[in-house]
Amino acid sequence: MIYRRFGKTELEMPVLSFGCMRSMHDWTDKPLESLPQESTDKLAEIAKAALSHGINHFETAHGYGSSERQLGAVLPRFKREDYILQTKAGPTRDPDEFIQKVHDSLDRLGVDYVDLLGLHGINDYSSLWNCCRKGGCLHAARKLQAEGKIRHVGFSGHGPLDVILEAINHEEDGGFDYINIHWYYIYDVNRPAIERAAERDMGVYIISPTDKGGMLHTPPPSLTKLCEPFSPILFNDVYCLNQPGVSSISIGASRVSDFDEHLRTLEYLAPNSALPFISVLEKLEEKMQKATGHRRPEHLWHHLPDREITPGNINLRFIHWLYNVARGWDLTTFAKTRYNMLGSGSAWVQGNSGIRLNDLSFKEIREKYPAITEEFLADIRDAHNFLKE
Repeated sequence: MIYRRFGKTELEMPVLSFGCMRSMHDWTDKPLESLPQESTDKLAEIAKAALSHGINHFETAHGYGSSERQLGAVLPRFKREDYILQTKAGPTRDPDEFIQKVHDSLDRLGVDYVDLLGLHGINDYSSLWNCCRKGGCLHAARKLQAEGKIRHVGFSGHGPLDVILEAINHEEDGGFDYINIHWYYIYDVNRPAIERAAERDMGVYIISPTDKGGMLHTPPPSLTKLCEPFSPILFNDVYCLNQPGVSSISIGASRVSDFDEHLRTLEYLAPNSALPFISVLEKLEEKMQKATGHRRPEHLWHHLPDREITPGNINLRFIHWLYNVARGWDLTTFAKTRYNMLGSGSAWVQGNSGIRLNDLSFKEIREKYPAITEEFLADIRDAHNFLKE
C-alpha cells in the first residue's frame, strides 16, 4: 500500500480506503441482535481483507443505517492502533443534538474515540450556517475534540461549489482539518475546492469515485474500449490520485473482490506509468469533442446561472453536463439515473429537471448569460426527452 500525509491531520492515509456504506445490512438503524449474523460476518471478512492489503482507513456515518453497529461488532477483532476510523454526523440547528449524535456513534462503534469526524453534508447555506455559526456544530465538534472523543474534524460536501469553498475558507473554531468531496474524471467542477483545500493544508478524500464517478462498476462497452489498457475504474482511480492534494479515495466494498481492480491502481502511481494514462485522456477528450464540440462535458458550467436564479429552478448546469456525458462517453444509465433525481428535493441532486422548460421565459436571464442561446435551450429540450423516464 502507498500512504500519503492527510494534510494538517498528519495522519498517514492509505491511497485506497474502505467505505462501509455498501457493506451494511439495512438503511435503518436496528439492534445488532436483529441483524443477520452472516451480514456482520461478511463485513468482518471485508475489513480483514482490507487490512491485509494495507487499507487501514474505515469510513462510515451516523446516517448509514446499520453500518456503525455492525462495524462496532467487527472492530474488536483488530488492534485499535491498526486502523484509522472515520464516522460522520449531519449538522443540526441545535449543537447539543449534534453532540448526542456523535455520542451515539461512539456507542454504536464501541470505541472511545474516532480519528476523523466529518460534519456530514454541508450541502447548502442552511447546513453551512448550522456548522459554522458562532457556537454551532463545528464549535461543538471542537469541544468533543478537547474531550478526546475525536482527533480531527472535517466535513463532507455534496452541494454547490460556492458552499464548499465557503466551508473550506472558514477559520473560526479552527476551521476544518479535511474534506470528503465528489470529484472525478467525468466531473471536474469541484477542482477549485480541491486546490483551495490543498492550499489550506486540508486532507482531501474523494468519496464514491466508482458509483458517482459514472457507475463505473458497470461501464458501457464503448467506454471500456476508450479506457484501454485501463479499465474505467482503474483509469478514474489513477486520475483522482494524480491530482495534487488528494490523499485517498474511497472503495465502497460490499464483498472482498471489490478491492481487486482498485488495488491495481498502485502499479500506476509511479511517474514512468504516465504514457498510457495520457493516451487514454486524449482518446476520451477526442470522443467528447466529436460528440459535443468540446473536450470536456462541463465546458459551459461556469457560463450558466446557478439553478437558484434560473426560471423554474431548472438546473441547467447539471442537465447539460449529464447530457454531455451520455452523448460523449455513453454513460446513459448513469445520466438517466441522476437526471430523474432532479425535483426530488435531494441535497445531492438539487433543482428541477427541464420538464417545464417550454412554459418559462428565459429572456431576462439570457441578457446576463449569453451562453443560453436558442441552440443551448434546444439541447436542454433534447436532454429532457432523452433522459426522462
